[in-house]
Amino acid sequence: MRVLLYWPNIVGYIRIGLIFAAWAEYETPAVFVPLYSVSIALDGVDGWLARRLGQTSRFGAWLDVVVDNLGRGMLWSMLFQWGWLVSALEWCVFVCNHNTRGEHWKNSFTSSPRLIQAIMANGFRTPLGMWVVSGLHCLPVWLYAHRWGLLSSCLNLPLWIQAVGLLLLSAGRLLALSAEMWCIWTHFEYLTSDEPEEKKN
Repeated sequence: MRVLLYWPNIVGYIRIGLIFAAWAEYETPAVFVPLYSVSIALDGVDGWLARRLGQTSRFGAWLDVVVDNLGRGMLWSMLFQWGWLVSALEWCVFVCNHNTRGEHWKNSFTSSPRLIQAIMANGFRTPLGMWVVSGLHCLPVWLYAHRWGLLSSCLNLPLWIQAVGLLLLSAGRLLALSAEMWCIWTHFEYLTSDEPEEKKN
């Protein structure tokens, strides 16, 4: 039970509270954006705390991805009628990775194609990995800010910068999609390779 009270996991619980609070204030950008942004920022804190305090755990690795998917799933679903498809894909990848690869899934791509290895290298802590993570986390926030006019009214960004930002974040999300499809495919292989020979024939 003490694992549940590890500091990195407490940060995860705080993030869940922030996500639900942001959800309740979805139509109030001045409240939604800070709440959701703090939740995203804390995503980097829990891993750092876990390593710093020696409080890594299977539960913590699981909780970290659950909280990420919960936040992004909420935002995608609120933004678009089809947003649940993005959320469903991310949950499917979560199940595939944690079922096949366990809590060390980020470090289990050494035999993957070069692009996937480059994306996953060093736990996403490379320029390409950061681009992918930005596409995952920041694209829905960028789309939210665009929908509510925050990019123009609050940040005073010219339209061309808004377009470039959208293009770069979308490209990062598409790179993430390539890694997600690879994870799902390798999970299919894992599931079918486990079948007894007589069932395959």
